[in-house]
Amino acid sequence: MHAFITGGSGFVGHWLRSHLEDCGDTVEVLPEHLDIGDAPGVRTALVAAAPEVVYHLAALAHVGQSWEAPEPTVQVNVLGTLNLLEAARSADRPPRVVLVSSAEVYGSGNGNALDESAPLLPVSPYAASKVGAEFLGVQAYLGRGLEVVRARPFNHVGPGQAESFVVSALARRVAEAERSGTEVRVGNLAAARDFTDVRDVVRAYRLLAERGSAGEVYNVSSGVAVPIAEVLARLVALAKTEVVTVEDPSLFRPVDVPMLRGDASRLRAATGWAPEIPLDETLADVLEHWRSRIAAT
Repeated sequence: MHAFITGGSGFVGHWLRSHLEDCGDTVEVLPEHLDIGDAPGVRTALVAAAPEVVYHLAALAHVGQSWEAPEPTVQVNVLGTLNLLEAARSADRPPRVVLVSSAEVYGSGNGNALDESAPLLPVSPYAASKVGAEFLGVQAYLGRGLEVVRARPFNHVGPGQAESFVVSALARRVAEAERSGTEVRVGNLAAARDFTDVRDVVRAYRLLAERGSAGEVYNVSSGVAVPIAEVLARLVALAKTEVVTVEDPSLFRPVDVPMLRGDASRLRAATGWAPEIPLDETLADVLEHWRSRIAAT
């Protein structure tokens, strides 16, 4: 397949491009200097690329930071998605679009695994922006006939993720504690999340491009919710020295969803996908990534 990625220089975009190329796909990305808010520029780049499939990853993706910057979050995530969908529609041969949303659209789960029929109850500006982006995708499919397949990934982690995300942040602090004996600052450890390795997540995206049904939405999840306290304990167990943790109130969010756990049965039935990389392997890889980064400074 000939693919076009928005957000290709980001954490997920890096892994997606690598996976697509390993599968023999040709890949073009939205130029890094081109803002997703530049509608004419996005249209020109996409039409020139003439892809068979577009993976729309470009977004402001941090839940916590969206509380401080709701306006740019909506501009990038909602209006940027509109620009992308309109660009795809204007192509001579409109491509299939894999529109990447987020499990944050569900809000707080009740402990049960959420399937795609669960109500959308966004509790953060980021989550609300993803609901808006998704429904633009629904409108583009129903009203314009554009082949849009929506993906709702739950928390995905792996080497190279920004330290503003909880697993990467904890891994960095553990790696720093190994080196200098500093305390590991922690926020809300009670929250539980459904973690999947980013390398498994990008496999799901390509499978959805091939086998997903246009107009449909698919959870991408492991089906297991792991408390942040357990993630921290596993990272500490991997540490090469004793690690001391201390609670930091500044790391708590205004509202934090207590638990999110997904049901990926629909994705599995459509594509045969299942996660392959266990969480312990992911955590070890993320910790080793930060050890290497810190050692190089």
